[in-house]
Amino acid sequence: MCSRKDRMRSKQVVSEARNNGDDLRRALDWIVNDQMFSDMRFHGNIGWTAASLVRLAVFWAWSQESSLVAAAHDAIGCARRIFGESAVASYQALTNALHRYSSRLLSILRSRLHGLMQECDDGSFRVGKWLALAVDGSRLKVPRTRKNEQQFCKPQPKAKKRRNSKRPRPTSKRNRTKSLAGNRTRYHPRDEGPLVWLTMIWHVGERLPWCWKLGPAYSSERHHLIEMLDEQGFPENTLFCADGGYFGYDFWRAIHDREHHFLIRVGANVRLLKSLGYVRQRNDIVHSWPSRTMVKKQMPLELRLLQFKDARNRDVYLVTNVLKEKLLPRHQAGEIFRQRWGIEIQFRSLKQTFGRTKLRSRTPERAMVELQWSLVGLWMIQLLARKEQIKLPNSEQCTSIAASLRIVRQMMQQDAFVPQHTERFTVRLAQAVTDSYQRKSKKASRDYPRQKEHKSIGAPKIKAANKEQKKRFKQYASQIIAA
Repeated sequence: MCSRKDRMRSKQVVSEARNNGDDLRRALDWIVNDQMFSDMRFHGNIGWTAASLVRLAVFWAWSQESSLVAAAHDAIGCARRIFGESAVASYQALTNALHRYSSRLLSILRSRLHGLMQECDDGSFRVGKWLALAVDGSRLKVPRTRKNEQQFCKPQPKAKKRRNSKRPRPTSKRNRTKSLAGNRTRYHPRDEGPLVWLTMIWHVGERLPWCWKLGPAYSSERHHLIEMLDEQGFPENTLFCADGGYFGYDFWRAIHDREHHFLIRVGANVRLLKSLGYVRQRNDIVHSWPSRTMVKKQMPLELRLLQFKDARNRDVYLVTNVLKEKLLPRHQAGEIFRQRWGIEIQFRSLKQTFGRTKLRSRTPERAMVELQWSLVGLWMIQLLARKEQIKLPNSEQCTSIAASLRIVRQMMQQDAFVPQHTERFTVRLAQAVTDSYQRKSKKASRDYPRQKEHKSIGAPKIKAANKEQKKRFKQYASQIIAA
């Protein structure tokens, strides 16, 4: 029989013999397993499992190879070395399978990641009682191919029919000169080629993605958000936080009617009413009630107006449909909106750090698959790092996505290497945080020709309701009560 010292020594030898591939396999098994996809049904000729396909797709997104085909071969080799199997054996088979099953796989995987986010950091999952989610959009380039232009570029207007008369209509010299001058001064936007529009919902507390919607370059962020509200289920007390582009009575009413809440910045392009009610109201209560909605006998939307000062001592105006101060205190609303800026860093990490400024796929279907799994791969890296960093005392530091990505790629390339304890995958991820030094110089770059100057959006235009508006409001309210 082995003594206790021998058993402890053997366990220590086994633990020391664990290589990078074993650590990476344990990390992925924490997220992806076969039980997740037990309800999915595939074609009878398929020889792979859903979990193996997801792992291969994640390795494909993590690969540092420049081309998609080389990245697929790298991922296939890495999956075989770490897991002993690969779902498919070629790039074509991988992209065909992902194109066919990505929507179903991502739906299950998204729910799994939401649960793990709350499990590993329940304290930051909600800000007070609110699940704070930031919303914003960005565009990514794709190769200029015929199919990509047809899918992602805005359709060109049809050419007008020419006049049937053989002789052109005579025009005076004065009018002809005026029309030519007008054509020269007309603004023609530069055609930048096909672009993919990405509208992302981002978790404010844990600084992680939540979900997203893809479309062509001329898509609407507000329409994307409404579609996501209808397609996906959001928990109770969800608060959507957005910048000045998400405005309008119809948009705010759509969120309010779905029993969700919002905190949105407003500027000079927004008109609000005060003193509309026939009873005494607080000074911070305003109403959104355009003339067209008043004619249609639609009720005004009651909002609360909040005013803050930003870091540059400029006025910032926010509106929310949370009317009670106890439910959403003023300081809490300001903190949520301040942390909303992290979604811009998420876009920068996706484009610059992860190298997705321009996608590599030459067809629309493959471009969507590439972007979808790139977002999932980046989300997994951030979640794995967050899981380890929450255990440390200084867990409030932000995750360094560049350092985390570098660590994961090193694990994939050196999967057979046996590291020391201080070089373990979990230990290195726990240390992958941003620098905490205080900046002494200005962050602004040198002067250079900018493409456009960003102007301040100003203050919303607030007017006192007139007698006609008060009369109609009282009449419509009495009709609703009587009904």
